[in-house]
Amino acid sequence: MKNSIAIFLSLAVVCIFCVGGDAQEKRAVAKKTVLPYRSVKIESSPDLQTLLNTAVGETLNSKEIKSDNVAATLIDLRDANELRSANVRGDEKIYPASVVKLFYMVALHQWLKDGKIKLTPELERGLKDMIVDSSNEATQYILDVLTDTSSGGEMPKKEFAIWSYKRNAVNRYFASLGYERINVNQKTHCEDAYGREQQFRNYKGENRNMLNTNATARLLAEIVLGKAVNAVRSEMMMDLLKRQPFADGDKDDQAHGFTGIALIDKNLTGARLWSKAGWTSKTRHDAAYIETPTGEKFVLVIFTENLATERDIIPMIAGKILDDMSKIRL
Repeated sequence: MKNSIAIFLSLAVVCIFCVGGDAQEKRAVAKKTVLPYRSVKIESSPDLQTLLNTAVGETLNSKEIKSDNVAATLIDLRDANELRSANVRGDEKIYPASVVKLFYMVALHQWLKDGKIKLTPELERGLKDMIVDSSNEATQYILDVLTDTSSGGEMPKKEFAIWSYKRNAVNRYFASLGYERINVNQKTHCEDAYGREQQFRNYKGENRNMLNTNATARLLAEIVLGKAVNAVRSEMMMDLLKRQPFADGDKDDQAHGFTGIALIDKNLTGARLWSKAGWTSKTRHDAAYIETPTGEKFVLVIFTENLATERDIIPMIAGKILDDMSKIRL
């Protein structure tokens, strides 16, 4: 997105610390956007771009917030065969917090489909807790299973190089699907990383997980359309992402503390929400798919930095999209 998403690339990535990067960015030459699983196009829409620019701009102005603290991507899914998109700073690499768990979920389903791992009750419990409850401990377990690695003490250089290559298995998978400017190889923690996990960050906070809203929106759209791994597994993922903003719950949970606020404020009781949020002391993000009673269907991914306590930015932007999405013609 940002005028295009790269055509499916079959990349054999062997770098230890990154996916994307300068070399991969130079390969991005596609002018039309094509998802890898089937011939579904995602093309830029001037109307959607105006809508998103207005929604983000008015929100930032009302809160006196700098534009470089917010990134957003919008994909209209009303026509599943001709998707249209818009973004604001959609290629910016941003620490994703728990939104990265979307990528680990998809990778896990691919591994299961390919027979690389077998589903057990414990693995099923970990997957559910990672997505539904956003458990960091469950995420650590899932990443260990995906990459055949484990946390522990620091390692000698040769052993660490082997460990690092294995830990980048999820990066290589998404690189093979044409995903760019992302890094998905780190565990999520409630406090901090230690031992070889800190060694993997070069002891300086390097090599952190990084996503951009374009890549995240693309992945969520693929899940919604049944194109992530396959239709059956995409439906299983959707079940875990389903939120109930009009049911009782914690005001800060994934259903009530992010995009769901907009649905509640507008009393859109017939609307449906699927999402994965992320929240740290410095970031507040949400990746959401919404269906409204009037037929709107769209993915909206919003990342905010240095605004973690600003609870209303995400729903303000989402609310403006909800107000005017129906005016956008197919």
